[in-house]
Amino acid sequence: MHSVTDSAEGLRERRRSETTRTLIRSARRLTAEHGLSGFTVEELCAEADVSRRTFFNYFASKDDAVLGIPLERSDAAAVARFLAHGSEGPALSPNLLTELALLAEERWRALDIAPDTVHDLFRAVEKEPRLLARMLELGAESEKFDARLIEQRENLPSGDLRAQVAAQVVGALVRSAAGEFLVPGSDDTFIDIFERRVAAARALFATQNALMGSPE
Repeated sequence: MHSVTDSAEGLRERRRSETTRTLIRSARRLTAEHGLSGFTVEELCAEADVSRRTFFNYFASKDDAVLGIPLERSDAAAVARFLAHGSEGPALSPNLLTELALLAEERWRALDIAPDTVHDLFRAVEKEPRLLARMLELGAESEKFDARLIEQRENLPSGDLRAQVAAQVVGALVRSAAGEFLVPGSDDTFIDIFERRVAAARALFATQNALMGSPE
Protein backbone atom coordinates (compact mmCIF):
# COMPACT_ATOMS: atom_id res chain seq x y z
CA MET A 1 0.00 0.00 0.00
CA HIS A 2 2.85 2.32 0.86
CA SER A 3 4.56 1.71 -2.51
CA VAL A 4 1.29 2.35 -4.39
CA THR A 5 0.88 5.66 -2.59
CA ASP A 6 4.48 6.58 -3.34
CA SER A 7 4.00 5.71 -7.03
CA ALA A 8 0.87 7.84 -7.28
CA GLU A 9 2.64 10.74 -5.58
CA GLY A 10 5.62 10.36 -7.90
CA LEU A 11 3.34 10.34 -10.94
CA ARG A 12 1.58 13.52 -9.80
CA GLU A 13 4.94 15.19 -9.23
CA ARG A 14 6.17 14.21 -12.70
CA ARG A 15 2.98 15.51 -14.30
CA ARG A 16 3.28 18.76 -12.37
CA SER A 17 6.90 19.13 -13.44
CA GLU A 18 6.00 18.47 -17.08
CA THR A 19 3.16 21.02 -16.99
CA THR A 20 5.45 23.57 -15.34
CA ARG A 21 8.11 23.11 -18.01
CA THR A 22 5.54 23.33 -20.81
CA LEU A 23 4.13 26.60 -19.47
CA ILE A 24 7.59 28.10 -18.95
CA ARG A 25 8.76 27.25 -22.44
CA SER A 26 5.55 28.44 -24.09
CA ALA A 27 5.66 31.71 -22.12
CA ARG A 28 9.28 32.33 -23.10
CA ARG A 29 8.69 31.66 -26.78
CA LEU A 30 5.55 33.83 -26.97
CA THR A 31 7.26 36.67 -25.08
CA ALA A 32 10.33 36.47 -27.30
CA GLU A 33 8.12 36.68 -30.39
CA HIS A 34 5.41 39.12 -29.29
CA GLY A 35 6.35 40.74 -25.96
CA LEU A 36 4.36 40.25 -22.78
CA SER A 37 1.51 42.45 -23.97
CA GLY A 38 1.38 40.67 -27.32
CA PHE A 39 -0.46 37.59 -26.09
CA THR A 40 -3.06 36.74 -23.47
CA VAL A 41 -3.03 34.15 -20.73
CA GLU A 42 -5.73 32.32 -22.69
CA GLU A 43 -3.46 32.15 -25.75
CA LEU A 44 -0.60 30.89 -23.59
CA CYS A 45 -2.89 28.22 -22.13
CA ALA A 46 -4.00 27.14 -25.60
CA GLU A 47 -0.33 26.87 -26.63
CA ALA A 48 0.42 24.71 -23.56
CA ASP A 49 -2.89 22.79 -23.77
CA VAL A 50 -3.98 23.66 -20.22
CA SER A 51 -6.85 25.62 -18.74
CA ARG A 52 -6.65 29.19 -17.45
CA ARG A 53 -7.39 27.85 -13.97
CA THR A 54 -4.47 25.44 -14.25
CA PHE A 55 -2.14 28.27 -15.27
CA PHE A 56 -2.98 30.31 -12.17
CA ASN A 57 -2.48 27.21 -10.02
CA TYR A 58 1.12 27.22 -11.26
CA PHE A 59 2.08 30.87 -11.79
CA ALA A 60 0.97 34.25 -10.47
CA SER A 61 1.55 36.04 -13.80
CA LYS A 62 2.97 35.75 -17.31
CA ASP A 63 6.14 37.44 -16.03
CA ASP A 64 6.72 34.70 -13.48
CA ALA A 65 6.03 31.98 -16.06
CA VAL A 66 8.73 33.44 -18.33
CA LEU A 67 11.19 33.55 -15.43
CA GLY A 68 10.21 30.09 -14.21
CA ILE A 69 9.02 31.27 -10.78
CA PRO A 70 6.21 28.93 -9.66
CA LEU A 71 3.38 30.00 -7.39
CA GLU A 72 4.27 27.23 -4.95
CA ARG A 73 7.85 27.07 -3.75
CA SER A 74 9.64 24.13 -5.34
CA ASP A 75 12.64 24.11 -3.01
CA ALA A 76 11.12 22.42 0.04
CA ALA A 77 13.48 19.43 -0.06
CA ALA A 78 16.54 21.64 -0.57
CA VAL A 79 15.46 23.94 2.27
CA ALA A 80 14.98 20.94 4.58
CA ARG A 81 18.54 19.78 3.83
CA PHE A 82 19.86 23.27 4.48
CA LEU A 83 18.07 23.52 7.83
CA ALA A 84 19.29 20.08 8.92
CA HIS A 85 22.95 21.13 9.17
CA GLY A 86 22.79 24.11 11.48
CA SER A 87 24.91 24.99 14.46
CA GLU A 88 24.16 23.44 17.84
CA GLY A 89 26.36 25.87 19.74
CA PRO A 90 26.81 29.62 20.06
CA ALA A 91 29.11 29.87 17.01
CA LEU A 92 27.79 29.86 13.44
CA SER A 93 28.34 26.63 11.54
CA PRO A 94 31.49 26.89 9.39
CA ASN A 95 29.74 25.53 6.30
CA LEU A 96 26.86 28.05 6.40
CA LEU A 97 27.84 30.05 3.30
CA THR A 98 28.82 26.95 1.33
CA GLU A 99 25.48 25.26 1.97
CA LEU A 100 23.60 28.50 1.27
CA ALA A 101 25.39 28.61 -2.09
CA LEU A 102 24.36 24.99 -2.75
CA LEU A 103 20.76 25.92 -1.96
CA ALA A 104 21.00 28.74 -4.53
CA GLU A 105 22.29 26.28 -7.12
CA GLU A 106 19.43 23.87 -6.53
CA ARG A 107 16.93 26.67 -6.95
CA TRP A 108 18.51 27.73 -10.22
CA ARG A 109 18.34 24.21 -11.60
CA ALA A 110 14.58 24.23 -10.93
CA LEU A 111 14.09 27.28 -13.18
CA ASP A 112 14.34 25.16 -16.35
CA ILE A 113 17.26 27.04 -17.90
CA ALA A 114 18.01 24.13 -20.23
CA PRO A 115 20.09 24.80 -23.36
CA ASP A 116 17.05 24.59 -25.63
CA THR A 117 15.17 27.24 -23.62
CA VAL A 118 18.00 29.69 -22.93
CA HIS A 119 17.79 31.30 -26.36
CA ASP A 120 14.10 32.14 -25.89
CA LEU A 121 14.79 33.42 -22.37
CA PHE A 122 17.51 35.73 -23.74
CA ARG A 123 15.15 36.99 -26.44
CA ALA A 124 12.30 37.45 -23.94
CA VAL A 125 14.48 39.56 -21.62
CA GLU A 126 15.69 41.63 -24.58
CA LYS A 127 12.09 42.17 -25.66
CA GLU A 128 10.89 42.98 -22.12
CA PRO A 129 13.64 44.68 -20.05
CA ARG A 130 11.19 44.96 -17.13
CA LEU A 131 11.74 41.24 -16.60
CA LEU A 132 15.17 42.16 -15.21
CA ALA A 133 13.50 44.43 -12.67
CA ARG A 134 11.24 41.54 -11.69
CA MET A 135 14.30 39.35 -11.24
CA LEU A 136 15.85 41.96 -8.92
CA GLU A 137 12.60 42.19 -6.95
CA LEU A 138 12.50 38.42 -6.56
CA GLY A 139 16.15 38.46 -5.49
CA ALA A 140 15.41 40.91 -2.68
CA GLU A 141 12.46 38.78 -1.54
CA SER A 142 14.63 35.67 -1.63
CA GLU A 143 17.30 37.33 0.53
CA LYS A 144 14.74 38.15 3.21
CA PHE A 145 13.42 34.60 3.08
CA ASP A 146 16.93 33.17 3.34
CA ALA A 147 17.82 35.44 6.25
CA ARG A 148 14.89 33.93 8.16
CA LEU A 149 16.05 30.43 7.18
CA ILE A 150 19.53 31.18 8.51
CA GLU A 151 18.08 32.47 11.78
CA GLN A 152 16.13 29.23 12.13
CA ARG A 153 19.07 26.99 11.16
CA GLU A 154 21.62 28.74 13.39
CA ASN A 155 19.27 29.47 16.32
CA LEU A 156 19.70 33.23 15.92
CA PRO A 157 17.32 35.93 17.13
CA SER A 158 15.01 37.59 14.64
CA GLY A 159 16.74 40.39 12.76
CA ASP A 160 20.27 39.11 13.44
CA LEU A 161 22.58 41.11 11.16
CA ARG A 162 24.81 38.09 10.46
CA ALA A 163 21.88 36.24 8.89
CA GLN A 164 21.02 39.25 6.74
CA VAL A 165 24.62 39.71 5.56
CA ALA A 166 25.04 36.01 4.74
CA ALA A 167 21.88 36.08 2.62
CA GLN A 168 22.97 39.32 0.95
CA VAL A 169 26.45 38.00 0.11
CA VAL A 170 25.14 34.88 -1.61
CA GLY A 171 22.27 36.85 -3.17
CA ALA A 172 24.74 39.31 -4.70
CA LEU A 173 26.75 36.43 -6.17
CA VAL A 174 23.59 34.92 -7.65
CA ARG A 175 22.55 38.24 -9.25
CA SER A 176 25.97 38.95 -10.72
CA ALA A 177 26.21 35.39 -12.07
CA ALA A 178 22.73 35.65 -13.59
CA GLY A 179 23.68 38.97 -15.19
CA GLU A 180 26.69 37.39 -16.89
CA PHE A 181 24.74 34.27 -17.85
CA LEU A 182 21.96 36.28 -19.50
CA VAL A 183 24.34 38.18 -21.78
CA PRO A 184 23.76 36.83 -25.30
CA GLY A 185 26.70 34.78 -26.48
CA SER A 186 27.74 33.56 -23.04
CA ASP A 187 29.03 29.99 -23.35
CA ASP A 188 29.27 29.06 -19.66
CA THR A 189 26.49 27.58 -17.58
CA PHE A 190 25.04 29.57 -14.72
CA ILE A 191 26.47 27.06 -12.23
CA ASP A 192 30.00 27.48 -13.65
CA ILE A 193 29.73 31.28 -13.50
CA PHE A 194 28.26 31.22 -10.00
CA GLU A 195 30.86 28.82 -8.63
CA ARG A 196 33.69 31.01 -9.96
CA ARG A 197 32.25 33.90 -8.00
CA VAL A 198 31.83 31.77 -4.87
CA ALA A 199 35.48 30.70 -5.15
CA ALA A 200 36.59 34.30 -5.61
CA ALA A 201 34.57 35.42 -2.59
CA ARG A 202 36.05 32.60 -0.47
CA ALA A 203 39.59 33.58 -1.52
CA LEU A 204 38.89 37.25 -0.84
CA PHE A 205 37.46 36.67 2.64
CA ALA A 206 40.40 34.42 3.52
CA THR A 207 42.86 37.27 2.93
CA GLN A 208 41.09 39.80 5.11
CA ASN A 209 41.77 40.59 8.75
CA ALA A 210 38.91 41.35 11.08
CA LEU A 211 38.36 45.04 11.73
CA MET A 212 39.69 45.80 15.20
CA GLY A 213 38.64 49.42 15.22
CA SER A 214 38.41 52.51 13.10
CA PRO A 215 41.60 53.69 11.37
CA GLU A 216 43.30 56.73 12.82
